[in-house]
Amino acid sequence: MKGLSAKELGLISTLEFEKKYFFTTADIDAFVKNKTQRYNLIKNLVKKKRIVKLNKSKYFLIPIKAKTGGWSEHPLIVIDEMMNGKNYFVGGWAAANYWRLTDQIPFQYDVYTTKRQGQTTLFHARIVFHRTSKKRISQSTVKIIHNHSFRIARLSEMKTWIQLRE
Repeated sequence: MKGLSAKELGLISTLEFEKKYFFTTADIDAFVKNKTQRYNLIKNLVKKKRIVKLNKSKYFLIPIKAKTGGWSEHPLIVIDEMMNGKNYFVGGWAAANYWRLTDQIPFQYDVYTTKRQGQTTLFHARIVFHRTSKKRISQSTVKIIHNHSFRIARLSEMKTWIQLRE
């Protein structure tokens, strides 16, 4: 594990003290003088595995108490933060597991959105993005896990989905 500079340590400890584990580039601006310094600070912290990039302006802070840099966050919360809480819902086996329709632990989280396609891996969970319509997104439901809301496919839709898989 690489050491942290005074500026990096100050940023991490301030964010952790304020309990801002999900933060934006605007939260870093108080620690830097210009965009170049901000870019270099973020780049170095990503390289040292102290922050994880979620989208083009949002990051996740790995707390100081994670000595070796290994940390895990609930994938449904990470997905909600990645998508900024809108225009998405979680479906597939992850939703079936959430609704207790299967005991299978999901290793892949299917995210249906109007914006993205492709896949990424965060915290040892593969996240696959699928395109869908705004109408289908509006039919999803909002639930809460660990005091954080997220969007997931409705129970009735998942029961139908499971029956098609059997």
